[in-house]
Amino acid sequence: MKEYNKEHIPLAKTLRKNMTPWERKLWYEFLRNYPIRFQRQKAIGYYIADFYCAKARLVIELDGGGHYTTEQTKKDTVRTKELESMNLTVLRICNLDIDRNFRGVCEYIDLTVKKSLPQSASLTAPSSEGAEG
Repeated sequence: MKEYNKEHIPLAKTLRKNMTPWERKLWYEFLRNYPIRFQRQKAIGYYIADFYCAKARLVIELDGGGHYTTEQTKKDTVRTKELESMNLTVLRICNLDIDRNFRGVCEYIDLTVKKSLPQSASLTAPSSEGAEG
């Protein structure tokens, strides 16, 4: 993975203190207590990811209305490709989804984390469903 830009550290700290309502909701109601560690506003390469899970090599970006302009969409595409070139998975989640389908967003993140982990690091024990008793 690329070294992070040390100049981003003060900005990342400021962003952690000034999270958007959607970042705050996702952090305090789901990611903060998730069994696999997530970090907020993590400097990665030339970027600061909204949320990052090192074990799952997963970046979560929350996108508000400003992300849907033509110019910002192009920047986000470049950012996503660059992060993916570091062998990271990038989930872009719309703020509206946090508002309207929070449970679904959490399930989507959980499923993505579980898929990316080696079998030995799985969060859940093998299911006994379908086993005859």
